[in-house]
Amino acid sequence: MDKTSEVVRMYDKYVMCTYKRVPFCLEKAKGCKVWDIDGKMYLDFFPGWAVSGIGHCHPIVTGAIAKQAKKLLHVSNNYYSELQGLLAKKIIEESFKGKVFFANSGAEANEAAVKLARRYGHDKGRYQVITMLKSFHGRTLGMIAATGQDKVKKGFEPVPEGFVHIPFNDIEALKEAITDKTAAVMFEPIQCEGGINIASREYMKEVRKICDEKDILMILDEVQTGMGRTGEIFCFKNYGVTPDVMTLAKAIGGGVPIGVCVASEKFQDVLTPGTHASTFGGSPLVSAAALAVFEAIKKEKLLQNTKKQGAYLTKKLNGLKKKYHFIKEIRSMGLVIGVELSIEGETIYSKCLEAGLLINCTQGNILRIMPPMNVTRFEIDKAVSILDKVFAKI
Repeated sequence: MDKTSEVVRMYDKYVMCTYKRVPFCLEKAKGCKVWDIDGKMYLDFFPGWAVSGIGHCHPIVTGAIAKQAKKLLHVSNNYYSELQGLLAKKIIEESFKGKVFFANSGAEANEAAVKLARRYGHDKGRYQVITMLKSFHGRTLGMIAATGQDKVKKGFEPVPEGFVHIPFNDIEALKEAITDKTAAVMFEPIQCEGGINIASREYMKEVRKICDEKDILMILDEVQTGMGRTGEIFCFKNYGVTPDVMTLAKAIGGGVPIGVCVASEKFQDVLTPGTHASTFGGSPLVSAAALAVFEAIKKEKLLQNTKKQGAYLTKKLNGLKKKYHFIKEIRSMGLVIGVELSIEGETIYSKCLEAGLLINCTQGNILRIMPPMNVTRFEIDKAVSILDKVFAKI
């Protein structure tokens, strides 16, 4: 029996089956490359749902973690931690004036954002949050209620009330949905789980205008799009529009768990002592890692590389589109790329895995391709070559 089979047997016996796993066990990784437990190397063009956004085991991040691990791992949030303060300062400097709440995941960051919106609207009887169809905001009970996909709710009804789902990129639908009970509008600037659906500039600006007029919060879920993946440090900067609240997770930790809720000045003091908390939020360890992520992005000019390589990869994929009739559309911003197919995509995902390329298939027919920001042209050429060979066999 090979090592992978041994691990699979161990999972079957001891780990809850809450994921659809393939018999593939990773042992080590560096940059864009990963190796399985049996020694085979793969190109990772979907690194941990965008968690390893600056590449696996980035030396600046691993160095910061190792150094901090020898000093202090955890501090109660009843006390102060310099690193947490420095990280909050950095996030604000790179985003907009306000304050930060730290948690452990994107779902927790989004829960904080919704609680903040409800708290702000409470005295006026406002509690509803408008979200989008095909959105994804997390797996807690609150966030499956917020998510605009029925499949995540099945078996967990009744889900918490207070969420209204409308079509994405449809400003008239938003106007019709707003009532005197509306507290906030929450959406992803790019619906990654929903199929790489990208907000238009006009939509983003109109949402901002309506939220200002109605005194309701504009919440952007940047859990997957934040930290440079679109070519800007935060996706909202591509639009010239600033949200009231922004949520982050995944890539900001460089591989360790973190969630962030950023509130603008107007809303920064809505949550007060006793209204929200997170035991592990913003620990010295994760704060050191996140600060190192910012350092690596700046030092290695990864925003510039994301724009350059994102344009190159999109061009190469459009070349495949001309070659294969079942490729309907390529949607992209930076290194957030969706390849919409007229056929099912699971087989292509599986064949790519066999050939040494890790990608993702979402919504049944959309290939999600999100390589790390330090990906090279050579790695892109190799990945596209694998895709080409897989497509040729369809």
